[in-house]
Amino acid sequence: MKRTKILMVKSNAVACGVILGLALLFTNSKVFSSDHYTDKQLDALETRVGKIFWLNPRNEKTPAFLSAPAPAAATFRPAQNESFEITELAGRAAKDPYYKVKFESGKVGYIRPEMFLEEFNATILSADPLADEKKHADEQSVEEKKRIDWINAQPWSLPVKEAAIKKQPTPGLDGAEVKRVLGPPRRITKVRGAIKVSEEHWFYPDGSVLIFNNGLLSRIEKTQTK
Repeated sequence: MKRTKILMVKSNAVACGVILGLALLFTNSKVFSSDHYTDKQLDALETRVGKIFWLNPRNEKTPAFLSAPAPAAATFRPAQNESFEITELAGRAAKDPYYKVKFESGKVGYIRPEMFLEEFNATILSADPLADEKKHADEQSVEEKKRIDWINAQPWSLPVKEAAIKKQPTPGLDGAEVKRVLGPPRRITKVRGAIKVSEEHWFYPDGSVLIFNNGLLSRIEKTQTK
């Protein structure tokens, strides 16, 4: 019985020793992890300061950012496709670096360089993934403004102008005017009408068919769109 107690005491002592050793190991690892950057590596990390990055909208989960340059700081996840600028490499003097970032919304956050590199090209992108869509939208906006300005400059009555702005051409407009109001048709066919008068039928993607007689819009019909 006495021998068993001695063995139990020794086992507990060994277990305590192992736990203490692991604690010291993790403590040393923490110190090492915050002090393992060389000046050259910190210089390389700092080259990203001043650059803008985007969050990938195709990823449902955005990376977590810290509210302060500390591992225990509260975290938050920004909105999808929000851009941010790296404004500073915080903690450089202590060789415990964090990227300080400022989001498009104005919110400030921090992210470890290791986490940034892990997320780079996956949830963090160096180019706006919606750049082409935004460019197309901007071009459309410019063209729409030109269209409305042209309509307002015509010697038409106010009701005709208001209808044209809503892309509702009024009978009596010629082909060139209709193109400025609606854009070019998908296709044009020439047919002989009910009174044996040659007609032009202009087909538009929304199912509208504009019928012209002698070069002027006479009426608008609707067809079934698939």
